[in-house]
Amino acid sequence: MKLHEIPITSLPRTSGRTLKRLEFLHIHTYLDLIQHFPFRYEDYSTIVPITDLFQPQYIRSPEDLEKDEHNLLSQGKLTIQGVIDRFDNIKTRRGLQMQKIFIADESGKIDVTWFNQPYLRTIMKPGTRISLSGYVKEYQGKPSIQAEEYEILRTADDATLHTGRLMPVYQQTRGLSSKTIREKIRYVLQTYGHAIETSLPADIQKQFNLEDDVTAYTKVHFPESLEELRAARDRIAFDELFIVQLSSHIIKKEWEAEKVGHVLDTAQYTQNLQTFKDSLPFTLTSAQERTTGEIVSDLADAHPMNRLLQGDVGSGKTVVAAAAAYIAHLNGYKTLFMAPTEILAQQHLHSLTQTFSVLPKDVRPTITLLTSKVKPPKAELDEATIVVGTHALISSKVDFNQVALVIVDEQHKFGVVQRAKLKEKGAHPHLLSMTATPIPRTVTLTIYGELDISVIDELPKGRKKIKTYVTPPKKRDDAYAWIAREITENNAQVFVVCPLIDESEAETMKTVKSARAEFEKLEKVFTGQRLGLLHGRQKKAEKDEVLHNFAEQKLDILVSTPVVEVGIDIPNATVIVIETAERFGLAQLHQLRGRVGRSDKQSHCLLFTENGAPEVQNRLKKFAKTHDGFALAEYDLQRRGAGNMYGTQQHGASDMQIASLVDMKLIEKTRTAVEIFMKEHTPADVPELHRRLQAYHTQHISRD
Repeated sequence: MKLHEIPITSLPRTSGRTLKRLEFLHIHTYLDLIQHFPFRYEDYSTIVPITDLFQPQYIRSPEDLEKDEHNLLSQGKLTIQGVIDRFDNIKTRRGLQMQKIFIADESGKIDVTWFNQPYLRTIMKPGTRISLSGYVKEYQGKPSIQAEEYEILRTADDATLHTGRLMPVYQQTRGLSSKTIREKIRYVLQTYGHAIETSLPADIQKQFNLEDDVTAYTKVHFPESLEELRAARDRIAFDELFIVQLSSHIIKKEWEAEKVGHVLDTAQYTQNLQTFKDSLPFTLTSAQERTTGEIVSDLADAHPMNRLLQGDVGSGKTVVAAAAAYIAHLNGYKTLFMAPTEILAQQHLHSLTQTFSVLPKDVRPTITLLTSKVKPPKAELDEATIVVGTHALISSKVDFNQVALVIVDEQHKFGVVQRAKLKEKGAHPHLLSMTATPIPRTVTLTIYGELDISVIDELPKGRKKIKTYVTPPKKRDDAYAWIAREITENNAQVFVVCPLIDESEAETMKTVKSARAEFEKLEKVFTGQRLGLLHGRQKKAEKDEVLHNFAEQKLDILVSTPVVEVGIDIPNATVIVIETAERFGLAQLHQLRGRVGRSDKQSHCLLFTENGAPEVQNRLKKFAKTHDGFALAEYDLQRRGAGNMYGTQQHGASDMQIASLVDMKLIEKTRTAVEIFMKEHTPADVPELHRRLQAYHTQHISRD
């Protein structure tokens, strides 16, 4: 059988509880298991005599250990091997159980201590040979080894798995340790390693100097040296980037091979478009002019456009999209304008209506709204040349004729399922996706490779920068007093954003603010103001009502989770408070900050944190003084990685356990490899590659 066909229930000596915990980590087959790669490694390869532990260079400071936690390879740790001389079980004055063992080798003895682990007596019997790894710290003036891993050896020549080597550390879940995962992976590699199928043809492996699959999988989990580890990780990273870019390449070729359903004449309406732009109450920025030109050029092509329009918060993407919809309207065709939520659809309806109000009625597009709640009569839908709505627009219950353009907001991947639904209606439309999420170039090259990219990289003139402050805990009361004055004297509205809905019981989350608790607290602070609460667990109708009340200025303060991150436009909101700000990536903070500053009024963003760590403070100060979303996204990508930038559900980013979207050299290398591959091969030539590509499409591209 192939590894992706062997269920983990076949693992010998594995309890049902362990199997459930493996499945919680999305490990269902043997292949899933060996593709659960380490996220870091402990270097326990230095084996020293016990007396050498007393040398000063081996003692680790707390600062050393903290730095190690952020590195791929944690160095400076040691392994000792010897025989257990004695085991003591001691009860402390505080009622704790302390287990102390004395280990001896040819050079000397040392004691090692654990707490509340009485079962160790059955394992660590006197006379037993043990290998023990960890770090050395100073305790009461003498060195003490802090044991992190141990294993019992039958003989002095026994090969070690958990100590005395470069040891992999895995993503875990409660009740499932790296030790258990390590043992299961070793079993699969030793027993079934020969069955690992190649995912790249031999000529690609040779041309790009890549290790074979079996070696790469073996050495990424159990490297004998740093050189082996690097070579194995390079191969796995290559595979991860290759599959994403191959998928994009195939989709782009398929898209380019299609013929557009309705050919648009753009040259005939050049003057009409200019008249529209001249009629606007503002002058388009040079970036808006450039991106409009790129899109109009696409609309004149016989092949359907597949373009992503990136623009920072408030950069004016909607008017560019409106220009594209106007071209379709002048040609006598429809535009579907799709938003992810009903309230955003309503905002786009309002914005487009305002934008086109500058035109005479006889050339003005007719706009209507279609959602699961708002269902206009068929005659109204037939007459409209721009239909704004949610996914109800491509519902099988609704039929549109003459659709030439589809505009999708904040859904960068318009999957093949959705495209198929449009084709069922007889349309092969142009597609324009829009996003206010700043996406670094390396990410667009990799994850969004099938899209043509247009970037609005400047803000409209006269837009005031949002004043941003990192606010220390001692200034909280002063900040609240200032906010109350802003509401009273300047008619300001305020967002207060918290990371959680409810307070967490986890010790590490005690300082993280929750929306419910903060709402209750602020009701007592702002007794003269009207407060509302918004979070993801509320029913849709309840959320819509809260947002409607805030938009209608029936609320002064809206306490919310990050559900307000994208698209909610409240021009009167001029203050946003972000609680436990260090919990957010800079790109996400930038999105949240963009909820204010939507008018010509001066707006403010207050970042609250109780974490005084220099790294946290420096990062937030960097955000406070930087207003370029792309610069922040690049910074966050370098520091935190794509998963932290975009969240685990971001397309493609969460699949890459090893590849880095910062590694421009490898990204370009894999792009070249994809181009060479497609000239010489098809995915069907390599069964394992074909299987992975289909799985990738199913998970990311084809979802509804």
